[in-house]
Amino acid sequence: MRKPMLALCGLYLLAAGLPAQEAKPKFTTFEVTGAGAGEYQGTLGQSINSAGVITGYYIDGSGVYHGYMRAASGAITRFNAAGSGTAEYQGTLAVGINTGGAIAGYYANSENVYHGFLRAAGGTITAINAPDAGTGAHQGTYASSINTGGVITGRYTDAKGVTHGYVRAADGTITSFDPKGSTLTVPESINNSGAIAGFYWDSSTVSHGFVRAADGTVTKFEAPGAGTTSGLGTLPYSINTAGDIAGLYSDSSRAMHGFVRDASGTITTFDATGAGTGVQQGTEGYSINTAGQITGWYVDASGKYHGFVRSPSGAITPFEAPGAGTNSGQGTSGYGIDAKGAIAGYYSDASGAYHGFLRTP
Repeated sequence: MRKPMLALCGLYLLAAGLPAQEAKPKFTTFEVTGAGAGEYQGTLGQSINSAGVITGYYIDGSGVYHGYMRAASGAITRFNAAGSGTAEYQGTLAVGINTGGAIAGYYANSENVYHGFLRAAGGTITAINAPDAGTGAHQGTYASSINTGGVITGRYTDAKGVTHGYVRAADGTITSFDPKGSTLTVPESINNSGAIAGFYWDSSTVSHGFVRAADGTVTKFEAPGAGTTSGLGTLPYSINTAGDIAGLYSDSSRAMHGFVRDASGTITTFDATGAGTGVQQGTEGYSINTAGQITGWYVDASGKYHGFVRSPSGAITPFEAPGAGTNSGQGTSGYGIDAKGAIAGYYSDASGAYHGFLRTP
C-alpha cells in the first residue's frame, strides 16, 4: 500500500485499590465528504500538528486529488489550489502542516505541470514556483514540509528533467540546492531550526541521506547495511527539532529497515517484529516527533502493511486500524506523529479503498 501517486506513550490508568492497567490507544477513523470508495480512492492522512489538526488529501471517484484539513474537533475543511486539474491523477495534495495551521503541498494542473502551494491558516492559498522549474508535463515544483516559522522545503524538476532541492523563506525567497554529486535531490522535512533532511541519487541512482543546516552546510550520511547498487540506499523522511532523523534503508536484498540518526550523527537501525525480509518488505520509519517517538509501517512476508510506533528507548509497538484489509498491499500506515504521540495516517480496506485515521495514546 504505497502513496497512490507516483509510541508507546507510557500512560497508565490508576485507581485506588486497583492494579495499574495500561491505557489502550483510541482509534478514530474518518472520511472526507466526496472521497471515492473504490480501489485507490478515499481519504489519506499525511501530517498532524501539536494542536491535533490533521492535513492530507482525498481521491474522489474520478481519481482526482483534493486537499483537506481536519480540526481537533473533527470538523473537516476541503480545499483546492486555484488552477488544479480535474482529470485523473491531477488536483491538490496537502502533505505538511505547521503548529500555526499553515499547510504546504502541491498541485497538478490540466497539463500535468506541478506547482507547490502554501495555504495560510486563514485559508489563503499562494502558489510556489521555483525560478528554474520546468513548465512541461511532469515538471514543476513540489512542496513537502513547512516549519513553525513558515519556511518551506521541497523539490523542483527543471526543463531538462533534473530534480533539485529548494528552501523557501517566509518572505517567499527561494534558494535552490543540491548535495555535491547529486543527479536528483529530494528534501523531505524541515525542522524549526531550518535544518532539512532528505536524500539524493548519485550517478548510479543509489540513494544517500543528507542533512542541510540552516546556513546551507550539507552533511551526507549512509545507514549501516544500506545497499550500494541502483535503486538501493538510504532514505531519510523526517527531522525533529533536536535534529534527530528517521527514515529507512534498503539492503542488498532489497528489503527495508528503519533507522534513526541522532544530532551527533550516530545511527541506530531497527526492525519491527514480523517484518518480512523479501523484496520491498521490511520496516519503514516515516515520522519522528520532538520526544523521539517514530511512526511508520512495516510490510510482512505476505505483503500486508502494519502501523507501528517506536519509543525513544527502542521498544516497537505495532498497531492495526479497525477495518484494515488483510491482503497483500492492504493494511495500516502511520504517517504523522505529534508531540503527544498522536498518530495520523490511513489504512486500506479489503476493497483497496483508503480511510484516514487518528490514533491517540
